[in-house]
Amino acid sequence: MQSLIEGFHHFRSSIFPDQRALYEKVAAGQSPHTMIITCSDSRILLERIFCCEPGELFVYRNAGNIVPPYAQHVSGEVAAIEYAVEILKVQHIVVCGHSDCGAMKALLHPHQIADKPSVAAWLKHADTARHVLRCHDHGEADALPLLIEENVVAQLDHLRTLPMVAARLITGALQIHGWVYDIAQAGLHVFDPGPRAFVPLDDPAKYGPSVGAARATDPVIA
Repeated sequence: MQSLIEGFHHFRSSIFPDQRALYEKVAAGQSPHTMIITCSDSRILLERIFCCEPGELFVYRNAGNIVPPYAQHVSGEVAAIEYAVEILKVQHIVVCGHSDCGAMKALLHPHQIADKPSVAAWLKHADTARHVLRCHDHGEADALPLLIEENVVAQLDHLRTLPMVAARLITGALQIHGWVYDIAQAGLHVFDPGPRAFVPLDDPAKYGPSVGAARATDPVIA
């Protein structure tokens, strides 16, 4: 706790004065261009990774970067997405998984959470990824990285079930993207729906609408 207090004092005395105008501007309202749904993992610092200023990203975190599919009950995830799409008018939604994801480890080894009913129930929203993993020809070392990728794809499919997302995908007002961040290597892989594969984002100039942007017409994985 003491480190947080000291960090705040450093921010207020050494960082905030030079950016006062920016903070005064965003204090009056926000207009982020992108919503990122990522994991609660403490190692994922999105604003630092993507060099973003306050007001640029609308971030939602949960265990496993999960988007529950559309249903008649309200969830915090769906409410946040509705707000981002309908009120903030974000142009992009990114589902961003990451290496060494604890939630995906638990999904891979469900016996580890047999005595954690809330976690087990939550990870049912990622069960599609576990079943799809069985279709891959892989070794034990590749199971977790593949599961992390398949979970991102599954959550993109869930995103498409939300009416406000589906409508804006059809009109082109919104794009959805699947990314996986490698913590140790500072690497970023983006989902290419054409070959249905994650490709490394080594050259920003290569990133275009055909790479990383899942289209409204891409098939939903059941």
